[in-house]
Parts: sequence; C-alpha cells; structure tokens
Amino acid sequence: MVNLKKIKKNLRTKDAFRSRILDVVRGIPKGAVLTYKEVARLAGNEKAARAVGAVLRRNYNSEIPCHRVIKTDGTFGGYNRGIENKAAILKKEGYRATVNSL
Repeated sequence: MVNLKKIKKNLRTKDAFRSRILDVVRGIPKGAVLTYKEVARLAGNEKAARAVGAVLRRNYNSEIPCHRVIKTDGTFGGYNRGIENKAAILKKEGYRATVNSL
C-alpha cells in the first residue's frame, strides 16, 4: 500500500532543501565563489554536494548565480551555459582563478 502522507512529506523536504540551496547561491556576492560542498553544508546537509549540482543543473533562472559554485578542487565544474561562459562571467565579476580552476 502506498503511503501518500510519507510521499508528500518527502516532497516537501526535498522542495525545502532545494529552496535553501537556491537561497545560499543567491547570497554569493560577485567576485566570490563557494564549492558545491560548502553550499550543501550551508543549506543544511554537508553530504549533499551532488544534490546541489543536480539542483543547479536544472536552474535556468538568471537571478540565481549558479556560475559562482565550483568544485572542491578549485575547478569550475559544470554550467548549463558552458564552462567557457562560466569562466568569462567569473572573470568579469572579479573572481581570480587559481591554477586548478583553469
């Protein structure tokens, strides 16, 4: 038998975590970056770095600066508008790339 209350609770929990991820990313200032792991920790689940990537991969709202989230090793990671665009936007915003992010 399907437990609809449990399914609805799980969906609400996922939506709440997604909202917290987007709120954290929205708060990253120009010229700064956070890692996927840091975003996950600030959103309430430090082990959910992959979930952060999944949420950001599906985000097409230009008001959410997804380009300001990078991998723990300093590389840029993914970006739905292409890595070259991510690098260009970060540079324009004043982010100073390390050797690892190139």
